[in-house]
Amino acid sequence: MSKAPSEIQRAPITPESRESEPRHEQVLTGTGVSSPAAETAPAGGAASKPAKRRDAYFDNVKYLAIVLVAVAHAWEPVMDGSRTTRALYMVVYTFHMPAFILVSGYFSRSFDMSSAKVKRLITGVVVPYVLFETAYSLFRRYAGGVDDTPITLLDPLFLTWFLIALFIWRVTTPIWQSLRHPLPVALVIAALASLTPDIGDDLDLQRVCQLLPFFVLGLLLKPEHFQLVRRREVRMLSIPLVVGALAFAYWAAPRMQLGWFYRSNSAQEMDFQWWTGPVMTLAMFGCALLLTTAFLAWVPRRPMWFTVLGAGTICGYLLHGFLVKGASYAGLFDRYEWLSGPLGLILVSVTAAVAVTLLCTPPVRRVLRFATEPDMSWAFRRNPAKR
Repeated sequence: MSKAPSEIQRAPITPESRESEPRHEQVLTGTGVSSPAAETAPAGGAASKPAKRRDAYFDNVKYLAIVLVAVAHAWEPVMDGSRTTRALYMVVYTFHMPAFILVSGYFSRSFDMSSAKVKRLITGVVVPYVLFETAYSLFRRYAGGVDDTPITLLDPLFLTWFLIALFIWRVTTPIWQSLRHPLPVALVIAALASLTPDIGDDLDLQRVCQLLPFFVLGLLLKPEHFQLVRRREVRMLSIPLVVGALAFAYWAAPRMQLGWFYRSNSAQEMDFQWWTGPVMTLAMFGCALLLTTAFLAWVPRRPMWFTVLGAGTICGYLLHGFLVKGASYAGLFDRYEWLSGPLGLILVSVTAAVAVTLLCTPPVRRVLRFATEPDMSWAFRRNPAKR
C-alpha cells in the first residue's frame, strides 16, 4: 500500500529572514531572497554595506508554490470519485515540491558548515522541525482522536518531512559540491532507494533519497539558467507541454498509483516489480523537471501584490496543515459530499489559497517568529573556534 500524504505522508520552508539581514543560503525555507548576483558578497560585509535587495522573482516563486502545496493538500479529501480532480492533483504533485527543492538547492550553494550558517540551520530548520513535529503529533492525538500517536522525532508526520529532508540535504552540500558528476550520483541514489523497501520510515529517508536529485540540481544552477527559463520562447513552449501533461494525467488518473508522486515508497511496497522503481524514478524526474521549468517560466519577474508574502512561506506551509487536518478531523468533507463536485472543488481551492495567503502575511510571521526563527544566541558559543 502506498503512503498517502494525509496521514503517512509526513507531507516550506524555513524561517523568513529579517529584512535587514539577507540570507542567501535559506531561500526556500522562508528565507531572505536577494539578487543572485549578490551571492558572492563577503559574509562579513553586511554591517558596512546596505542590505541587499530581495529578488522579487524568487519571492514570487515561493508564494505561488506554497499556494499550490496548500491547494493540493485541500484536494486530497475531495478528489475521490472525480477523475478531473485526481488528474489536476497528479500534475501539481509532479512538480510543486520538486520546484521548492530545486530553488532550495540553488540558494544553498554557499552553505559551507561555517559557524554562522550552522547556527542558522539549527534555528531555522532543526528548531521548527522539533516544535512542529511535536505540535502535529499532539494535534493528531487530541483533535484527531488517534490516542496512540507517538511524539517522536524519527518519523516525520505530515508536513514536517520537508524540514528534516532540508537539514540532511544542506549538511551534505559540501559533499555534492566536491563531486565531479553530482547529479548522476544523486539519480543513482534515488533509483536505488526506489527498489529498497528496507529503508523504512526513519527520518523519511525514502523520500529524502528519491527527491535528492532536485536539490543537487539546484546546487548546480547558475543565475543565467533562470534567465534562460524566463525567455519568451520557453513560455510559449510550456503551453502545449502543460496541456499535454493534463491530458495524459486525465488518461492515467484511474490507472496510476499516487504513490509514485509521493516518492515515499519503494516499488515493491506498491506491489510492482523491482525494476519499475528506477524506471519510474527517472521518468518522474524528467516530468517534474519539465513542469518545473514551465512553472518557473510563467512566474512574474516584477514585484507583485503578493511578492512580500514570499518571505513568509514557512508560516503558510507549517500552519495550513492544521486547517486541512482540522477540517478532516471534524468530518467536514464527509458531512458535505457536494464538496467533491465541481463547485465544491472551486470552493475548496479558493479557500485553501486565501487561507495560506493570510498565513504568509507579516503579522503572522511576527507572531510565529519565536518558532520559525528563534533567538538562540544563549545556546551558542560566542567564538566556537576557542576552547
